[in-house]
Amino acid sequence: MHNPVTGSGGMLLGTVREVGTESPLGLKPGDRIATLVSLTLTPLKIDDGLADWSGDGEQIPCRGTAVLFGRSIAAVLPDDLPDGLALSVLDVCGAPALTDRVVGEAGPGSSVLVLGGGGKSGSLSLAAARRAGAGRLVALVPTEAEAAAVRAAGLADEVVLADARDPVAVAAAVGEPVDVTIVCVDVPGCEHGAVLATADGGTIVFFSMATSFSAAALGAEGLAADVRMLIGNGFVPGHAAFALDLLRATPGVRELFDRRERHTSAT
Repeated sequence: MHNPVTGSGGMLLGTVREVGTESPLGLKPGDRIATLVSLTLTPLKIDDGLADWSGDGEQIPCRGTAVLFGRSIAAVLPDDLPDGLALSVLDVCGAPALTDRVVGEAGPGSSVLVLGGGGKSGSLSLAAARRAGAGRLVALVPTEAEAAAVRAAGLADEVVLADARDPVAVAAAVGEPVDVTIVCVDVPGCEHGAVLATADGGTIVFFSMATSFSAAALGAEGLAADVRMLIGNGFVPGHAAFALDLLRATPGVRELFDRRERHTSAT
């Protein structure tokens, strides 16, 4: 599952076969779980040669064995959601949880921009920012079709179109710089747009493993931007339950995820 652009490795769903006597994870044999840690850190032996995978979908059925460790992260799958939907949410659950923390620190009424607001992590981050008390909430997306979907979902006050890799276009589309920018676009080259769109004294969360952190730091210096930049590392305590609750409580988010699931099934 290695993504050559981001360096990340996905996650898995499975059934617990055996638990070590000193395991701190709170799991038991038979539990259906999602691992919340990258497969780049998970020893995994696949036994079926991916015989049931068409080669098209982003979720891959397989049979095999994985090993988790004492400092691994896993969540028992909820009974009220389909496995595929739960996987989609849990795959990005760190983003909304960190958004909640950062927007809460910025204070009630703060302005928030989400680059990639129509995606999985982006839509959840919009919902998290709203719950945390954001005032002006802006979603930036690359296409009119995606903009229409986000508008229909009611997740943002403003939905703007721009290529996140074009700093001038991003700044022009957003207008007044925001207090918090969340980067959820998994393509390289989005650093400078995020910097230009963020007000002095504001915060940027790079929740994209395609981010060049040298480009972000040197770009902020070159643009004389007094911004705090955070790396979203994917783990915030309670992030799985928080993301699942956002999905259940925000119909617009659920609709975007269901639409993605339907598209995946159709292809």
